[in-house]
Amino acid sequence: MLKVVVIGSGNVAQHLIAVFKEAKDVELVQVFARNPENLAHLLEPQKITNSTDSIKEADIYIISVTDDAIAQVSSSLPFSGKLAVHTSGSVAMEQLDSKNRRGVFYPLQTFSKNKEVNFSIIPLCLESERNEDYSILEQLANQITKSVYNISSQQRKALHVAAVFVSNFANHMYAIGSDICSQNDIPFDILKPLILETADKVLYLDPVKAQTGPAVRNDKQTIEKHLDFITDEKQKEIYKLITQSIQNVKKL
Repeated sequence: MLKVVVIGSGNVAQHLIAVFKEAKDVELVQVFARNPENLAHLLEPQKITNSTDSIKEADIYIISVTDDAIAQVSSSLPFSGKLAVHTSGSVAMEQLDSKNRRGVFYPLQTFSKNKEVNFSIIPLCLESERNEDYSILEQLANQITKSVYNISSQQRKALHVAAVFVSNFANHMYAIGSDICSQNDIPFDILKPLILETADKVLYLDPVKAQTGPAVRNDKQTIEKHLDFITDEKQKEIYKLITQSIQNVKKL
């Protein structure tokens, strides 16, 4: 039975708390949160503390806070020699205070507080300074997911950039599409089957081979019609930039 303390109360922390509560061989000993009320719907009060001096003994301390707070939080921990890890995709392991054994426990997924996720298929990217600590992290990861990867800080940085493109930027494209629909009295729901099919295709095809549309066909007439239709200058520039990027990939 692995004893875990989660430090944080944001989106990632709340999803980890929920999955650890259900894991067979994991004991969620405690959660540290500066604002305990954020976790009232998940845990009984006696399992939450807002005092670092009251943090209990555990095998792993998971720091799940904003990226710019990781270093400060890790240095404020009132113990040393323990296994303390963070959950960030873009912060190097070395940003953790070296008084503790350092590692990374990064779930590669987009999390929203009110949207449930199936944790069993979420990739967990692990890193540690010591082999024995990696074994502990791997043991914990295997309790909540079937997808575990040994990823270095440099690889994780690349992975996080890639994730921004395929998730955050893709979602912004949805927002632009929704805006165009709204301006023309079209329900956004009409685009959802297309969104699902586009996402599904890359599970079976290389993304470059899955590309369709006027840009990859070099359909100049349709592209010009679209540009004439778009009135928002920022959206027009995005359309031009993405079109050119698609065409540049085709030439490679």
